[in-house]
Amino acid sequence: MTDLILIFLIAFLAATISGAAGFGGALLLLPVLTGIVGIKAAVPILTIGQIFGNASRIWFGRKELKWKPILLFLLTAIPLTIIGSYLFTDIDSKKIKIGIGVFLIMLVFYRRIKTKKIGIGEKGMLIGGGLTGFLSGLAGSAGPLGAAFFLGLNLTATAYVASEAFTALTMHLTKTIVYNKYSLIGQTELYYGLFIGIAMILGSWAGKKIIEKLSRDKFIILLEFLLIISGLQMIITGLR
Repeated sequence: MTDLILIFLIAFLAATISGAAGFGGALLLLPVLTGIVGIKAAVPILTIGQIFGNASRIWFGRKELKWKPILLFLLTAIPLTIIGSYLFTDIDSKKIKIGIGVFLIMLVFYRRIKTKKIGIGEKGMLIGGGLTGFLSGLAGSAGPLGAAFFLGLNLTATAYVASEAFTALTMHLTKTIVYNKYSLIGQTELYYGLFIGIAMILGSWAGKKIIEKLSRDKFIILLEFLLIISGLQMIITGLR
């Protein structure tokens, strides 16, 4: 029961972060899930939960979806998500932990050094989709990378969150099909995933409220701090 309460609370917080900033929530939740159920079960569970989280963010921002960058992103994201998902079924779980941790930390440095200086055109979404799809299938989530490309389009906060969520939802559905084919989704994974999904719907709603009231710059600073902490935790657990 204690584990379920912890998972629900962290899932709510993760969805709130994703709903407000467009990324980061899944990578906050993944270390917690990994510690409770192991990495092989955590990734499929997170994928199911993210379906609900992203679907709710799409619904809340449905009137501001930007279809052209979404379609360009998915053109490369879908096939590479499939490739990454197939590789996930055979990859060493400790390497996944270390890889996710390094990715988290490098992402924060990348945002600080590069992201604010480079404008991403709509054609750049083809590259963003491919990179994000592959890492998403391989590691379970690459939301921050995909979000960085959408941030470069200078969309409104609502359009940015909803459009990024649409691409993430499509990739999670794609991964679910592959994971199910390899029997990575059983009753336990489905149970945890649906349980997390409820928390993520509530968190997405809370995140939308934060967008309307909280300074986004200050929230991003807090988010980057959480990403670094999560990254260090993944590296340490992966080296044990």
